[in-house]
Amino acid sequence: MKSIQTHPFNKKLRIREAFIEGALFLFALLSIAITVSIVVILLRESLLFFESDEVTLSGFLFGTKWQPMIGYFGVLPLLNATLMTSLIAMIVALPLGLAVGIYLSEYADEKFKSVVKPVLEVLAGIPSIVYGYFALTFMTPLLRSIFGDDVVQMYNMMSAGIVMGILILPLVATMAEDAIAAVPVELRLASYALGATTLETSIKVVVPAALSGLSATFLLGLSRAIGETMIVALAAGAGPKMTFNFFEGAETITGYIVRISGGDVSYNSVDYTSIFALGLMLFFMTFTLNMISREISARYQTEYE
Repeated sequence: MKSIQTHPFNKKLRIREAFIEGALFLFALLSIAITVSIVVILLRESLLFFESDEVTLSGFLFGTKWQPMIGYFGVLPLLNATLMTSLIAMIVALPLGLAVGIYLSEYADEKFKSVVKPVLEVLAGIPSIVYGYFALTFMTPLLRSIFGDDVVQMYNMMSAGIVMGILILPLVATMAEDAIAAVPVELRLASYALGATTLETSIKVVVPAALSGLSATFLLGLSRAIGETMIVALAAGAGPKMTFNFFEGAETITGYIVRISGGDVSYNSVDYTSIFALGLMLFFMTFTLNMISREISARYQTEYE
């Protein structure tokens, strides 16, 4: 009984734990309050935009011209450029990130991982504006030297998309490695027992088994690409244009928001409130992708539990 009577210490420990638990709970509430505040502000300012006589919901969603100065508010040119640059980014990041994830998980030893992972972290830590100047001063001249100056414009979606892929490569590679490493080792051993090589096991057994986690990785990478700002603002172009030519310049949603918010547009004008409507659209796009990825991840974890 004497060994159990350490209640002063236990009481202090419980008080400390309760304090830590309460602080963490408050931080969680703060993050929720910040998210709700962002949504409320976007909704409030977006209502001002849609209440304007010049704007209609159908014209906003299905219009093919975005020229607010003369009353055209069709979001499709901005949305098209956003999706095209994001598609290029995923074409670059997904195969490379998957290859890096497979190598780190199935082939690399701990010494090699200790070298590669810090390099990936350095890539993830570089500010996006540096990537933007890299796209403008290196990638665009490189593309123009390969395809010709008359084919590749100075501001184009291809260079912006490629550099965006480089930007999100560490995210895709890290999450792909986690998804592949979570596959039960018994599946690998069964494949090796049947005489399969490491490559055959990786491609035909491990990757299909990790497909749910890899799908969530793809969606999170896509949401990261859609929300990227500075690269497209510097390298993709500054004029809304409905084009499907990757080598032409076209303004994305985030690029337009940067240009208008930093310009001489009067407060509460239609031009100004339009950036909140576009921000709300981006929010719902990325929120939907994140929720789908979480649902896929939950099913993936439950399957192996």
